[in-house]
Amino acid sequence: MHPLRFDHMPALGEEFRSAREARGLTLSDVAEQIHIRSVYLNAIENEDWKSIGAPVYVRGFIRTYARFLGLDAEDAVASFNRLAPPERAPASLATTTIVDERERAPVSVWALLGGLVAVVVVGFVVYEAWLLYGHGGGNNAPVAVASAQPAGPAGGSQSPAPGSSAAPTPAASPTPAAHHQLAIRLTERSWLRVTIDGKTMLEGILPAGTARTFTGSVADLRVGNAGGVLVSVNGKPPAPLGKAGDVVEQRYTL
Repeated sequence: MHPLRFDHMPALGEEFRSAREARGLTLSDVAEQIHIRSVYLNAIENEDWKSIGAPVYVRGFIRTYARFLGLDAEDAVASFNRLAPPERAPASLATTTIVDERERAPVSVWALLGGLVAVVVVGFVVYEAWLLYGHGGGNNAPVAVASAQPAGPAGGSQSPAPGSSAAPTPAASPTPAAHHQLAIRLTERSWLRVTIDGKTMLEGILPAGTARTFTGSVADLRVGNAGGVLVSVNGKPPAPLGKAGDVVEQRYTL
């Protein structure tokens, strides 16, 4: 079955409403399945774009809603583009420039912690290799580990003595990854707003390659192109927020 197209249709919102009602669905039913609040779905059906916000949000909501209803998502976005007012990019870029000055220090701290963790990991790998090839692995490995602890002597064997010089390297391993931090990197251009502990720290349309780090207790993130935004919380591996073109709101407790 081919998706319905919006060519020659008088009302974009009416097409969404008709498609939804034809499936016997309420706005609440749709909201639960596509994770978009029913107030925004209602705004689409009434073409009340101001209630949704920036055009980049509207496009993401329209694309997701159209795909769910089996409509032609790109035709729906094109129809909206013919109705939408032009975006005021300079204002957003000005906001971004102001915020950037406040975020240079946290980026330097993040880079320092990342380098420290890398050094610890390399030291641990060298130590493991020494246990395996220098001592022959097997029963000698536990003895070498015991000798590294200052609380008491190793048991019986004389082989731990050479290992005492290598033992301090893994002693640095308890250094934790960065806590209370939210790291963001853009692989595609996207609208982005970051609020840390109730204060908006970043808002605007950012290019691919942008990387930012924020420190705090609670982070609220809202993006207009979820597939192009990678997020890392407290040093964990970065992951995209969703699919390309999707609008996503997410809260993180750091």
